[in-house]
Amino acid sequence: MNAEDPNPAATPTPCEDIQGDGRWMSLHQRFVSDSKDKEPEVLFVGDSLIQLMHQFGIWRQLFSPLHALNFGVGGDATQHVLWRLSNGELDNISPKVVVLWVGTNNHGHNPEQICNGILAIIQVIKNKLPNAQTLVLGLLPRGKMPNPLRERNAKVNQLVQEAVSSLPHQHCFDVSSYA
Repeated sequence: MNAEDPNPAATPTPCEDIQGDGRWMSLHQRFVSDSKDKEPEVLFVGDSLIQLMHQFGIWRQLFSPLHALNFGVGGDATQHVLWRLSNGELDNISPKVVVLWVGTNNHGHNPEQICNGILAIIQVIKNKLPNAQTLVLGLLPRGKMPNPLRERNAKVNQLVQEAVSSLPHQHCFDVSSYA
């Protein structure tokens, strides 16, 4: 990839319907509908790690009282979240906080591409929700040490932390040390 090539991780792209059941687009449409009917204080956006959070008691205990919405989709990569947020999911809500956790499914992308995908998502959030605080959760380690995926995720976390540290209303939390 040279400087003129678009970054696939930062190019809004709907998820390919590999199963042929329209599941991904159906979830997106539900999220757009939920954003019209709800007034969340906290919005969670990302992949399966976000999607599965609502199945645990901690969600009901801590986040349900905040009228939290969960816009997580299993398998999503940065380009998929970027497409969803650019196509209606943020248009009718104004949460105080957006929690973003995505990037681990960006197979075939290098750390710089993934970081730029995350930064593109942050920019969409900033443009559509200028008063919201954004909390970017760091990618979890993958597999046992050492391996290329673990090293890639650690590099993504470092790059995102460096980029976000100077942005107003943007925060990072590296959860990898707790994994």
